[in-house]
Amino acid sequence: MKADILIRGCTILPMDEKREILEQGLIAIRKGVITYVGRETDAPSLRAEETIDGHGKVVAPGLVNCHTHLPMTIFRGVAEDQELGKWLSDTIWPLEAKLKPGDVYDGALLGCLEMIKSGTTCFADMYFHEDMVAKAVERAGLRAVLAPGIIEAGDSERGEKLLKEGVGFARKFHGFADGRVRVRLGPHTVYTCSPNLLMKARDRASELNIGIHIHLAESKERVKSTKEKYGFTEVELLESLGFLKPDVLAAHCIHLSEEEMRLMAKRDVKVSYNPVANMKLALGVPKIRDLMGLGVTVGIGTDGPASNNDLDMFDDMRVAALLQKVSYMDSTVLPAS
Repeated sequence: MKADILIRGCTILPMDEKREILEQGLIAIRKGVITYVGRETDAPSLRAEETIDGHGKVVAPGLVNCHTHLPMTIFRGVAEDQELGKWLSDTIWPLEAKLKPGDVYDGALLGCLEMIKSGTTCFADMYFHEDMVAKAVERAGLRAVLAPGIIEAGDSERGEKLLKEGVGFARKFHGFADGRVRVRLGPHTVYTCSPNLLMKARDRASELNIGIHIHLAESKERVKSTKEKYGFTEVELLESLGFLKPDVLAAHCIHLSEEEMRLMAKRDVKVSYNPVANMKLALGVPKIRDLMGLGVTVGIGTDGPASNNDLDMFDDMRVAALLQKVSYMDSTVLPAS
């Protein structure tokens, strides 16, 4: 059997159900496709144009960053020690208003490099000028699920304009970069998008057969104000709109009642757990064991580099486990594997 590249002697972590560690592993790659993964002693006879010595190295599946705002690499360290409302309104949003498309491209490309160096091969992003993020992804060789942000914030014309632009982006870039880019719509949150805009975003996403990426139940204060304004919590409001479906990726999900978690499980909503950002902004600790126990699919995200300070998924995995262990006072929660 012929291969373009052979990696010999590595330690392989397949991360399958067996969680078996394979020593003296061999990986064969042919025309960009992995054709063999396993022990070298079990491999068929292989010839290759290039052989890489993998001794002393570990090979694992690429990591997936489930929630970030990648171009915010250029804001790293500029908004320290602030609560969420001040962090957004006094620092981040005024800075973002000055960004040009080229700034977004540069920040995204820097973020791609940082993720490649720490083992991430796919990420879910929400930002503006996402066409620039898509072009950075194309150049870097990663995979991405990009959601152009849609924020109304009391300005219905602005919300409609951003939704229209998001739909246009989806039609142009879904499948971009030889299929490595996928698109979702990104209504920012319940408190920055009206129910009417949320319903329209839901309808457009369904028509385009793409998903939705949204922040949900991130701030205790915002959850309370939503309840006071609408008579519903954020999850209840979205349910009343028919918004919650299996194609929804909800970031944070910190302040949820048991009933809301059951509802999310029933609707098969996916959750991104962002431990470092939640700690930095003192937002709280989501009940990950409870969510997973109900059957909710949970992944880990870094959030943006301005609310985390890096994009290292190994660091966030470590913190994700430690935070849950001390929250539940149970050292067995979220084991290493």
